[in-house]
Amino acid sequence: MSTTATVRNGVDTEALFGALDAVKAMPEAAKFRFQATNEWVSGTHSRSTVHDFFGLGADQEHLNAWTFDSDHPTQLVGSDQGPAPVEYLLVALAGCITAGIGNIAAARGVELTRVRSTVEGDIDLNGVLGLDPTVRNGYKGIRASFQIEGGAGVEDLEKIVQRSVARSAVFDVLTNGVPVTVEVVA
Repeated sequence: MSTTATVRNGVDTEALFGALDAVKAMPEAAKFRFQATNEWVSGTHSRSTVHDFFGLGADQEHLNAWTFDSDHPTQLVGSDQGPAPVEYLLVALAGCITAGIGNIAAARGVELTRVRSTVEGDIDLNGVLGLDPTVRNGYKGIRASFQIEGGAGVEDLEKIVQRSVARSAVFDVLTNGVPVTVEVVA
Protein backbone atom coordinates (compact mmCIF):
# COMPACT_ATOMS: atom_id res chain seq x y z
CA MET A 1 0.00 0.00 0.00
CA SER A 2 1.52 3.28 -1.04
CA THR A 3 0.94 6.46 0.91
CA THR A 4 2.09 10.04 0.77
CA ALA A 5 4.13 11.47 3.63
CA THR A 6 1.38 12.49 6.01
CA VAL A 7 1.39 13.11 9.71
CA ARG A 8 -2.12 12.83 11.07
CA ASN A 9 -2.97 12.89 14.78
CA GLY A 10 0.78 12.90 15.45
CA VAL A 11 1.16 9.60 13.55
CA ASP A 12 3.51 9.34 10.57
CA THR A 13 1.18 7.31 8.37
CA GLU A 14 3.91 6.58 5.83
CA ALA A 15 6.00 4.99 8.60
CA LEU A 16 2.90 3.17 9.94
CA PHE A 17 2.09 1.61 6.58
CA GLY A 18 5.80 0.92 6.01
CA ALA A 19 5.96 -1.00 9.29
CA LEU A 20 2.88 -3.01 8.31
CA ASP A 21 4.47 -3.86 4.94
CA ALA A 22 7.79 -4.79 6.58
CA VAL A 23 6.12 -7.18 9.03
CA LYS A 24 4.09 -8.75 6.22
CA ALA A 25 7.34 -9.33 4.29
CA MET A 26 9.27 -10.59 7.33
CA PRO A 27 6.92 -11.99 10.02
CA GLU A 28 9.80 -12.71 12.44
CA ALA A 29 10.31 -8.95 12.80
CA ALA A 30 6.99 -8.81 14.64
CA LYS A 31 8.27 -10.80 17.63
CA PHE A 32 8.97 -8.42 20.52
CA ARG A 33 9.87 -9.00 24.17
CA PHE A 34 9.30 -6.13 26.59
CA GLN A 35 10.68 -6.06 30.12
CA ALA A 36 10.71 -4.04 33.30
CA THR A 37 13.07 -4.24 36.26
CA ASN A 38 11.89 -3.39 39.75
CA GLU A 39 13.67 -2.50 42.97
CA TRP A 40 12.07 -2.36 46.41
CA VAL A 41 12.50 1.02 48.11
CA SER A 42 10.73 0.66 51.47
CA GLY A 43 7.44 -0.60 52.84
CA THR A 44 5.05 -0.94 49.88
CA HIS A 45 7.08 1.50 47.73
CA SER A 46 9.09 0.16 44.77
CA ARG A 47 10.59 1.62 41.60
CA SER A 48 10.43 0.05 38.14
CA THR A 49 12.61 0.88 35.16
CA VAL A 50 11.80 0.29 31.51
CA HIS A 51 14.65 0.72 29.03
CA ASP A 52 15.72 -2.37 27.07
CA PHE A 53 13.55 -4.54 24.86
CA PHE A 54 13.90 -6.98 21.98
CA GLY A 55 12.27 -6.37 18.63
CA LEU A 56 12.88 -6.37 14.90
CA GLY A 57 15.27 -9.28 15.44
CA ALA A 58 17.68 -7.46 17.78
CA ASP A 59 18.11 -5.94 21.22
CA GLN A 60 16.71 -2.41 21.33
CA GLU A 61 16.54 0.52 23.75
CA HIS A 62 14.02 3.27 24.35
CA LEU A 63 15.40 6.76 23.74
CA ASN A 64 15.16 7.24 27.52
CA ALA A 65 15.10 4.94 30.53
CA TRP A 66 11.68 5.38 32.11
CA THR A 67 11.14 4.99 35.84
CA PHE A 68 7.87 4.45 37.62
CA ASP A 69 7.29 4.52 41.35
CA SER A 70 4.47 2.45 42.77
CA ASP A 71 3.13 2.37 46.28
CA HIS A 72 -0.08 1.93 48.18
CA PRO A 73 -2.06 4.93 49.39
CA THR A 74 -1.73 5.78 53.07
CA GLN A 75 -5.19 4.29 53.65
CA LEU A 76 -3.69 0.92 52.66
CA VAL A 77 -0.54 1.12 54.80
CA GLY A 78 1.57 2.73 52.07
CA SER A 79 3.40 6.04 51.90
CA ASP A 80 1.68 7.13 48.65
CA GLN A 81 4.94 7.59 46.74
CA GLY A 82 3.25 6.60 43.47
CA PRO A 83 0.13 4.99 42.04
CA ALA A 84 -0.87 1.57 43.33
CA PRO A 85 0.20 -1.25 40.99
CA VAL A 86 -3.44 -1.97 40.15
CA GLU A 87 -3.81 1.66 39.04
CA TYR A 88 -0.98 1.17 36.54
CA LEU A 89 -3.06 -1.61 35.03
CA LEU A 90 -5.85 0.90 34.38
CA VAL A 91 -3.29 3.36 32.94
CA ALA A 92 -1.95 0.62 30.65
CA LEU A 93 -5.42 -0.21 29.36
CA ALA A 94 -6.31 3.44 28.73
CA GLY A 95 -2.94 4.11 27.08
CA CYS A 96 -3.06 1.05 24.83
CA ILE A 97 -6.57 1.70 23.55
CA THR A 98 -5.86 5.42 23.10
CA ALA A 99 -2.66 4.71 21.13
CA GLY A 100 -4.63 2.40 18.87
CA ILE A 101 -7.30 5.05 18.37
CA GLY A 102 -4.64 7.53 17.22
CA ASN A 103 -3.09 5.04 14.80
CA ILE A 104 -6.35 3.67 13.40
CA ALA A 105 -7.87 7.13 12.92
CA ALA A 106 -4.69 8.30 11.15
CA ALA A 107 -4.68 5.23 8.89
CA ARG A 108 -8.33 5.88 8.01
CA GLY A 109 -7.69 9.56 7.26
CA VAL A 110 -9.67 10.82 10.28
CA GLU A 111 -8.37 13.90 12.09
CA LEU A 112 -9.00 13.64 15.82
CA THR A 113 -9.69 16.70 17.96
CA ARG A 114 -10.20 14.96 21.31
CA VAL A 115 -9.86 11.55 22.90
CA ARG A 116 -10.48 11.28 26.63
CA SER A 117 -11.14 8.21 28.72
CA THR A 118 -11.94 7.17 32.23
CA VAL A 119 -11.02 3.65 33.26
CA GLU A 120 -12.05 2.33 36.64
CA GLY A 121 -12.05 -1.02 38.40
CA ASP A 122 -13.54 -2.54 41.54
CA ILE A 123 -11.49 -4.54 44.06
CA ASP A 124 -12.74 -6.11 47.27
CA LEU A 125 -9.88 -6.02 49.81
CA ASN A 126 -11.27 -9.09 51.56
CA GLY A 127 -9.52 -11.13 48.85
CA VAL A 128 -6.18 -9.28 48.87
CA LEU A 129 -6.02 -9.34 52.67
CA GLY A 130 -6.87 -13.06 52.79
CA LEU A 131 -9.98 -12.45 54.89
CA ASP A 132 -12.36 -14.27 52.53
CA PRO A 133 -11.02 -17.06 50.31
CA THR A 134 -14.10 -16.80 48.06
CA VAL A 135 -13.23 -13.23 47.03
CA ARG A 136 -10.72 -12.85 44.20
CA ASN A 137 -7.60 -10.74 44.77
CA GLY A 138 -7.86 -8.67 41.61
CA TYR A 139 -10.43 -6.52 39.91
CA LYS A 140 -13.87 -8.06 39.73
CA GLY A 141 -14.71 -5.69 36.87
CA ILE A 142 -13.16 -2.90 34.82
CA ARG A 143 -15.09 -0.22 32.93
CA ALA A 144 -13.69 2.07 30.25
CA SER A 145 -15.53 5.06 28.88
CA PHE A 146 -14.21 6.99 25.85
CA GLN A 147 -15.12 10.44 24.56
CA ILE A 148 -13.89 10.85 21.00
CA GLU A 149 -14.30 13.78 18.64
CA GLY A 150 -12.93 14.41 15.18
CA GLY A 151 -13.52 14.70 11.49
CA ALA A 152 -15.91 11.78 11.13
CA GLY A 153 -19.42 10.88 12.12
CA VAL A 154 -20.28 9.31 15.47
CA GLU A 155 -20.63 5.83 13.93
CA ASP A 156 -17.20 6.00 12.29
CA LEU A 157 -15.59 7.28 15.50
CA GLU A 158 -17.23 4.44 17.45
CA LYS A 159 -15.86 1.96 14.88
CA ILE A 160 -12.36 3.37 15.42
CA VAL A 161 -12.67 2.79 19.18
CA GLN A 162 -14.09 -0.71 18.64
CA ARG A 163 -11.23 -1.58 16.26
CA SER A 164 -8.68 -0.30 18.76
CA VAL A 165 -10.20 -2.41 21.53
CA ALA A 166 -10.13 -5.44 19.22
CA ARG A 167 -6.39 -4.88 18.48
CA SER A 168 -5.31 -3.78 21.99
CA ALA A 169 -2.61 -6.00 23.52
CA VAL A 170 -3.51 -4.88 27.06
CA PHE A 171 -7.23 -5.52 26.53
CA ASP A 172 -6.33 -8.97 25.17
CA VAL A 173 -4.18 -9.83 28.19
CA LEU A 174 -6.91 -8.68 30.59
CA THR A 175 -9.79 -10.45 28.87
CA ASN A 176 -8.05 -13.63 27.72
CA GLY A 177 -5.41 -14.05 30.41
CA VAL A 178 -1.81 -15.00 29.83
CA PRO A 179 0.40 -17.61 31.51
CA VAL A 180 2.63 -16.00 34.13
CA THR A 181 5.54 -17.74 35.79
CA VAL A 182 7.28 -16.48 38.92
CA GLU A 183 10.67 -17.75 40.05
CA VAL A 184 13.09 -16.82 42.80
CA VAL A 185 16.68 -16.48 41.58
CA ALA A 186 19.44 -16.73 44.20
